[in-house]
Amino acid sequence: MKITILTYLDSEDENSKEYDPVVPQVARTLRRLGHRVSVLGVHGDVKRLIAGLSRRRPELVFNLMEMFGDNVFGDIPVTGLLELLGVRYTGSGPGELYLSQDKGLTKKLLAFENILYPRYAVFSREAAFETGGNLRMPLFVKPLRSDASLGIGGKSLVHDAVALMERVAVIHRELEDSALAEEYIEGREFYVGVLGNAQPKALPPVEVDFTGFPEGVPKVMDSKAKWDERSKEYKGTRSVVASLPDELRARLQKVAVDAYRALRVRDYGRVDLRLTETGEIYVLEVNASCYLEKSSEFAMAAAASGLDYPRLVERIVNLAAERFERKR
Repeated sequence: MKITILTYLDSEDENSKEYDPVVPQVARTLRRLGHRVSVLGVHGDVKRLIAGLSRRRPELVFNLMEMFGDNVFGDIPVTGLLELLGVRYTGSGPGELYLSQDKGLTKKLLAFENILYPRYAVFSREAAFETGGNLRMPLFVKPLRSDASLGIGGKSLVHDAVALMERVAVIHRELEDSALAEEYIEGREFYVGVLGNAQPKALPPVEVDFTGFPEGVPKVMDSKAKWDERSKEYKGTRSVVASLPDELRARLQKVAVDAYRALRVRDYGRVDLRLTETGEIYVLEVNASCYLEKSSEFAMAAAASGLDYPRLVERIVNLAAERFERKR
């Protein structure tokens, strides 16, 4: 197939070739699979995006666009543009991305499907206070829509109303996003990848090992734990394929697939879960079109299921192609 990898450039100099590491990994893999591959990197120029696609005329876009310009939610309108242009592409569309990014809407859909999630309240910048149940402290406060642990740090866990409103104000002011406060769920954390459309299948669960985490710090993958390689939080965590009894593994996978279906995720995604000491499984987040870097938890889980990286990339391409063929 003739495939164009669509990706975001940090620089406004759109001749820059400083791609996210996942881009050359996917490009090399697709070429080894026999596809004709081009890469289209765009910062925030819609005309350049349209012209690049028109010039390349791909049979499929492998969509790795995570934002557009300075808009961290720009991946949503980009997929809308691909729809308008009639271009086939991998991953979720604008509606699915919006649902998974708005964590308040995510919880409402989970509630409709009777899937367990932390009780919450939304502090909007534009609308009235909205709550999803009577909340008990402590609460974990984070941006409603931002991902990659933006706005999540040492002060995110609050124990009283004053600290709660201070944290809400910070998110409103610094991230220009609404704030989500949800009950903090103590327990083991799992990431469960899911592949498929009509019959999605869950990959083996990956557990976040917090063994080396600093004492007294909430066991949460905040911005330090994810990105600051010099921090104790980063050094104190690692992701491992979980060793679990068959019954527990099946329960985690079922909840993940149910949440994946509830959010209408397409082709591939990841569901973040917490398991309490009493055996309850809570859905924390649903990540549509999750990160595909070779060392990511998603790729790790795929490898554990017998799908090495080339077969994983090939599977995503085939799922997207089949989905558009059925639609046509």
